[in-house]
Amino acid sequence: MAFLGKPTILAGLCALCILSAFDITASGAAKAASVTDLAGRTVEVRTPVRRVILGEGRQLYVVALLDREDPTRRIAGWRKDLIQADPDTYNQYLRAFPEIARIPTFGGIEDGTFDLEKAIALQPDVLILNIEAQRSSEDARVIEKLGALGIPVVYADFRHRPLENTEPTIRLFGRLFGQEERAEAFIAFRAGQIRRVTDAIAAGKPPRPKIFIERIGGYTPDCCLTFGDENFGRLVEMAGGSNIARDLIPGTFGQLSPERVIAADPDQVVVTSANWEAYVPGGGWIGVGPGADLGEAARKLSAFTKRPAYTGIRANATGSFHAIWHQFYNSPYQFVALQQLAKWFHPTLFADLDPEATFRALHERFLPIPYRPGYFVSLGGKATSP
Repeated sequence: MAFLGKPTILAGLCALCILSAFDITASGAAKAASVTDLAGRTVEVRTPVRRVILGEGRQLYVVALLDREDPTRRIAGWRKDLIQADPDTYNQYLRAFPEIARIPTFGGIEDGTFDLEKAIALQPDVLILNIEAQRSSEDARVIEKLGALGIPVVYADFRHRPLENTEPTIRLFGRLFGQEERAEAFIAFRAGQIRRVTDAIAAGKPPRPKIFIERIGGYTPDCCLTFGDENFGRLVEMAGGSNIARDLIPGTFGQLSPERVIAADPDQVVVTSANWEAYVPGGGWIGVGPGADLGEAARKLSAFTKRPAYTGIRANATGSFHAIWHQFYNSPYQFVALQQLAKWFHPTLFADLDPEATFRALHERFLPIPYRPGYFVSLGGKATSP
């Protein structure tokens, strides 16, 4: 088994992979197309693709929107992160599509465990990587090695600049899959749901409570991982809050000291977490997600109020602690998180907004699995004005 960075003999597989590409062309179903990926690269791909390797398993969140009838039908292989990082969603799809268990799994390009020869043997039409893998894939010359065999690589992004890059990423998938109309329908739905929050904030101009987002709560004992002015940090601002880390962290992800958090005295604390039993067995993570036991989630959330970083802060005095499904940070569904944040920050202004109903409507209209509640939990505190 050969991994990236180790010598590998690719020439013997070249004819097989190129022949596969010509076979698809000969069927008349696919044709050469130029697509622009999220790294700004123009890439030639035969579309609609028949076989894809997903550089992150959680890209299933968008694949399922486009191939609703059978989201497994094009997936030739994928990274195993969905199985480990979001087992509850994986198990929902497993029940609906048992063949998902037979999809070959891969390690990550970033940590050097992606098996390039195995990927080539699967004869994919395209490899879709997250944009954060760009440097590692360039260092390992993945694009050149696969390109020599007629296998293009494209980059997507739901994580680093999701408010900017989600729509073009969905369009990229739609173009690759020949599902442009479904992609545009979802984009329109998403945009309308975002406006339900942003229009109300712009019109009402409510006072902004100070918010601290604790990132990956319970995954590690470290404090205090958070977001700068992107991802959940940007969602906080869009939802009418004031992210205390906005001007303290220059990038998407970072860390504050407990002293900084105490000095900022946040009105509310939002913990992003999930079922991470595969990574941290029996850990302090809060298992929010589809079908979560919210009583148990609230119990585990209450332990966060005792962290030294939250000693004496206003959120502790009012019980304004919340937990939200971490995977919103890396999926096209982040507008549901936006609605829930807005409802926590401004319960009166958004009294008629129901994020659960929004997520249920998304499932009913676009996804092949039923909605199961459990994505958010709160200790029940009320918002306090700064």
